Amino acid sequence: MVVLWRLSSLLVALALVLVPRTHGWSKEGHVLTCRIAQGLLEPEAASAVENLLPDYANGDLSSLCVWPDQIRHWYRYRWTSPLHFIDTPDDACSYEYSRDCHDTHGVKDMCVAGAIQIFTSQLEHYREGTSDRRYNMTEALLFLSHFMGDIHQPVHVGFTTDEGGNTIAVRWFRHKSNLHHVWDREIILTALADNYEKNLDSLQEDLVGNFTEGIWFDDVASWKECDDLLPCLNKYATESINIACKWGYKGVKSGQTLADEYFDSRMPIAMKRIAQGGVRLAMILNSVFGDSQQGFAAAT
Repeated sequence: MVVLWRLSSLLVALALVLVPRTHGWSKEGHVLTCRIAQGLLEPEAASAVENLLPDYANGDLSSLCVWPDQIRHWYRYRWTSPLHFIDTPDDACSYEYSRDCHDTHGVKDMCVAGAIQIFTSQLEHYREGTSDRRYNMTEALLFLSHFMGDIHQPVHVGFTTDEGGNTIAVRWFRHKSNLHHVWDREIILTALADNYEKNLDSLQEDLVGNFTEGIWFDDVASWKECDDLLPCLNKYATESINIACKWGYKGVKSGQTLADEYFDSRMPIAMKRIAQGGVRLAMILNSVFGDSQQGFAAAT
């Protein structure tokens, strides 16, 4: 793995800035992912997460889940920018770690799957206590939590030439947008406005209900299956590119207006991906911070 990962002192408190164009879920998507995950933490993991969060977060992981988007263009964190996404060959509709996980300069492991593996590995040193100063555990927690949302955003694992749909200009109902932004935020905001009176708590309640007793209940066990982290991450990325091809890109041309038909058919998929991201983030945190001492077969 690339040795670019030693992190310096925390700058989270300074991250009250406007978020630039992102390569993953919007604020709402990341908040939902992290809320779902935190609600599924076992006591040991919940305690570790609360201990790692700065005091002003008041124990709420979701309040800082957009931090990696806020600082990615700061000089100090510019190296993290390629970690938010994976570019795959145009129209291949497939993902391979060895082929696709690199930055524009060809540096290996510089993609969201590589980042999740590295930051998970860093957090596994948490049990060694304050004597281990190699890594900033708070930043590792925030990066991991954010990137677990990103890897589940379908067009986030998109085609190289169109930058994951960012260069495909469309109209979302009556306003200008692009295909990436449609999946990043438009679908979520439209769902909130049409079905939940813009109440994020109500949407979260529905998502949790769907996997605790509803339509996704029978699938949750398979969502959480993971013994070796990298193959699991490759599975999540493959799910995303498959959805991107079948439901994101398919039938969409630049300049097209996307409206009810696109929203009605894609909204349930976007919601499921948010839920999967939350469930799987909790699974990783419970494994890393739990009593079992088992962890993952991740790179160190």
